[in-house]
Amino acid sequence: MATEQEKKPVKKAPAKKAAPKKEAAPKEEAPKKETKKAKKPEVVEPVKPTATEATAFVRDVRVAPRKVRLVADLVRGKTVAQALDILASINKAAVTPVEKLIRSAAANAVNNFHMDETKLYIAEIQVNDGMKIKRYIPRAKGSASGIIKRNANVRIKLKETK
Repeated sequence: MATEQEKKPVKKAPAKKAAPKKEAAPKEEAPKKETKKAKKPEVVEPVKPTATEATAFVRDVRVAPRKVRLVADLVRGKTVAQALDILASINKAAVTPVEKLIRSAAANAVNNFHMDETKLYIAEIQVNDGMKIKRYIPRAKGSASGIIKRNANVRIKLKETK
């Protein structure tokens, strides 16, 4: 019955003829009127003062702020070289993030603000509470007690000695 399908001839669309290219006559340019341009006053940009401080901060260090403050108090007011020497001889968990932060702030000062690395000192170091992680620990008789895991936010400001 319908096993043999008759193929219908497909009509093709007529081919479009390419439009003949018209050669444009060369246009004569009208002479432009000369207008007097008003001179713009030269804008003198004010000289930006050189930066006197560089900052860096780190958020949510997985050490309690109370423990980080112990380390921060040791390096406050010291030069960068002295602070790194002090941190090298301390065995506390908060030493690593504080050391990284001091190195980062020193790199910001040298690379971004063109300060002299030998003259940098730690003018300010702040340790604040970060986000708290809340967990539970099982206790006797099916009860549970809460645990608060504290994080610290640390901000440091370096300045150049005069």
